Amino acid sequence: MSNLMKPLIIAEIGSVHDGSFGNAIKLIEAASKAGADVVKFQTHIAEAETLKEAPSPSYFSLEPRYDYFLRTSFTLDQWVQLKNACIKNNVLFLSSPFSLEAVDLLEKIDVNFYKIPSGEVTNTPLLEKISKTNKTVFLSSGMSSYIELDQAINFFKNSNDLVVMQCTSEYPCPPSRVGLNVLKEIKDKYNCKVGFSDHTLGFAASFAAAALGANYIEKHFTFSKLMYGSDAKNSMEPNDFSIFCQGIKDIWEMLDNPIDKNSIEQFSEMKMIFQKSIVLKDDFEVGHIISFEDLAFKKPGNGIPSNSWKDIIGKKLVNKIKKNQILKKEDFI
Repeated sequence: MSNLMKPLIIAEIGSVHDGSFGNAIKLIEAASKAGADVVKFQTHIAEAETLKEAPSPSYFSLEPRYDYFLRTSFTLDQWVQLKNACIKNNVLFLSSPFSLEAVDLLEKIDVNFYKIPSGEVTNTPLLEKISKTNKTVFLSSGMSSYIELDQAINFFKNSNDLVVMQCTSEYPCPPSRVGLNVLKEIKDKYNCKVGFSDHTLGFAASFAAAALGANYIEKHFTFSKLMYGSDAKNSMEPNDFSIFCQGIKDIWEMLDNPIDKNSIEQFSEMKMIFQKSIVLKDDFEVGHIISFEDLAFKKPGNGIPSNSWKDIIGKKLVNKIKKNQILKKEDFI
């Protein structure tokens, strides 16, 4: 059965746990409590994915990347426990493998999903290995051209569970670089499910993406922006993440419930209270010919509606009418 039967909010924990297994467990609990549907990690095996002298990104250079990945990695048994913690907290487990060996590790714990990070889109051996698992795949487009995406998506052309995630590999990403237009381009070009991986600091980008049809929204999650590591300062804290999740789910509910503006029966009471009926400004005797100057338009709306005023101009009263009395059709001919 497909794991993508409904829209999902993904809390990207990544490596913000800083190698603490206890923090990782608590982050799962906090993300679940805040409203996430999926908790995502990164599966790094330092020796398998990077040379020791490989450069670090500008936003995190406090320790060599090799040392960081080595220090923050988990054992197979710990990964099993993390997946079980997700099950216990009613969230789905997702991870990004950064090497062939990481795929082997994740297969041992029988993951349901794979997230292909932006930097691995051109790593065709990794893509081929993941494609052979027949698992649900989230493919990040963060630093890829359409030529590169074409090649990557070709590995998953027979999959019904491919989601291409629009994102921009900038931390933080400014509004001018979000690329909301790409959501429709991806959907039209690849005829696949679309998602949005949000690297901005606020709510607006994801809210807009959800409104534009992204059914899978990912946001970095942390206990505190003051935590050590490459991602924490660009992540969202639990209180804001709760607001974030509720907002996205509200947007999805709005989209799932279109309104028929021709069906207004549910507003009958409100229309009576707030709309206007036609009344007369003064007392008038039988035989008076109604002119516009005689009319006033006042609440409630349970009489002749104000938009019917032309229908009664020139009519003759057959009943005596008092000032502010709501007119009825039987009052004139």
